[in-house]
This record gives sequence, structure tokens and C-alpha cells, in this order.
Amino acid sequence: MGALLGRGSARRSPGRKPARTRGRRAPHGATRNSVAPAKTAAEKRGGSSSVWFNRLLVLLAAGVVLTAALKAVITVRSLPVQRISVTGELEHTQAQAVQDMVQPGLAGGFLSADLQQIQRQLEGLPWIYKASVRRKWPSALEIHVVEEFPIARWGQDGFLNHEGGVFRSEKAADWEALPRLQGPKGSARALVEKYQRLVEILTPLNLAVEQLVVDERGQLEAVLAGGIELSLGGDDFIERMQRFTGIYRTELAARKSELERIDLRYENGVAVAFKKPIEADPSHVAGL
Repeated sequence: MGALLGRGSARRSPGRKPARTRGRRAPHGATRNSVAPAKTAAEKRGGSSSVWFNRLLVLLAAGVVLTAALKAVITVRSLPVQRISVTGELEHTQAQAVQDMVQPGLAGGFLSADLQQIQRQLEGLPWIYKASVRRKWPSALEIHVVEEFPIARWGQDGFLNHEGGVFRSEKAADWEALPRLQGPKGSARALVEKYQRLVEILTPLNLAVEQLVVDERGQLEAVLAGGIELSLGGDDFIERMQRFTGIYRTELAARKSELERIDLRYENGVAVAFKKPIEADPSHVAGL
């Protein structure tokens, strides 16, 4: 006996499994990645052009800045020095002479001036011991000068400073009262050290040095005020002067006016020569 099937009903054969749908259901909890659409060639070309354009703007801006900076440097370098100030205790050097000497070195402008060269030129002047030169913005040059301080004459026409430096001056006659030091070339510094030590030792004895000479063999001779000669030799300078100090205080100070020469080159003593007594003129003898 057959059965009626309603509309839309599907006939199933006995023992036949239902057909699967074509599309597979996604697993529970899984998501699908969305894929961005690829850029077109026109879009790529447009982005690349924008990057290069920005770089070009940066380069142009940097070039403008560098050009402006270069122009500023050139302008400043060419600015003339409008003022030169000279300071220091100047006794033998005129400030105007210093200014006149440095002027040729300033021809290139404020920043172009070679300050080290100017300093060397100044220190080459006869009475300048040391000079310092510096710029003062915007257009000034400041020079400080330290003059030589002579402590002794050197040879016939030179002078020595406290470091043994030799210099000369046209006003040598103004310093004739200074003691005279003399020695071979290259001996000035060592001789100044001996002179300064000698002054320290003799000053408490009220003795002054008028001349100090060292010969080619290194033998030292001194002449003190009043004409007293000291033979110091070439070795054991301090030891010999200590021996002189002791003997002078105990035995020779009372006869200072009679002393002619003191030889300190002996190992354990000194040799003293006294001035010869002045003989009386026979024409002044009473009764003649």
C-alpha cells in the first residue's frame, strides 16, 4: 500500500545516507585572515616620488643653511680689527710701538690674524719677556705684556733676566750699576743660578757681588764690592761658600778693608791675601 508524500518531501531510499553539503563548516572558534588588496603600480610610483621629494627638500634646506653659515664666517673673518689695547707695566716699551708692530698681521681681518705669530713677534722685542694675545668680540685685540727684569749685565752689551735669558737694549747705559756676569756661550743659565745662590749667602754678611766670571774650564771667580776677590773653583760650590761664611764671620769681617783675595779651592781651609800697606811718602816725613 503506497504512502502519499507531501510537497517538498524528499524520497529517501532505504539504507542510503543523506548527501553532504558542498561547503564545509568552519571549525568552532576559528577565524579567517583578511587579505589587503595589493597596491597598484601607480600607487607605488606615487609613494616613491613623495619620499624623494621630501629628501630633496631636506637637502635644499641644508644647503641654504650651510651657505648662510659660510657667508657669515667669511663676513666675520674679513671684519677689521678696530681697537688694540696694550696692558702691563711698561717701562722700556711703548704701547704705540707694540700697536704699530702688530698692525701688518691684522691685514686679513679679525679672525684671520695669527695670534701665535703676533705673540712670537712681540716676545722677540728687546725688553719684552712674555706676551699674551687674545681676541675680544666683536673687533678688538687685547695684548698683555710682561717686560724683562734685568738682574745682571751679560758681557759687554747684554743683560740677563731671572731665568738666565739673554737680551739686549739700546739703553744699556741705564743699567751700568748692575753686576756683570760673563762666561762662554751657553753658560748664562747656570751662571745666573750660581749668582743668585751667591747673593743669598753673602747678603747676611753685608757683602755684594760686583762681578762673576766662569771660564772655559768651569772655574768660577767672583769680585765683591770693595774689590775683594773670591776664587771658587769648579766644584763643591756650596761647601766652599759655607766654609767662607764661617771664617769670614769669626776672623775676616773685622779686617774687611784689608782683604784683597780669598782662595777657597783648598780642601780643608782657605788662603787669604791682604792688601799691602800703603808706604808713607818720604817727602811728608816730619823734619825732612
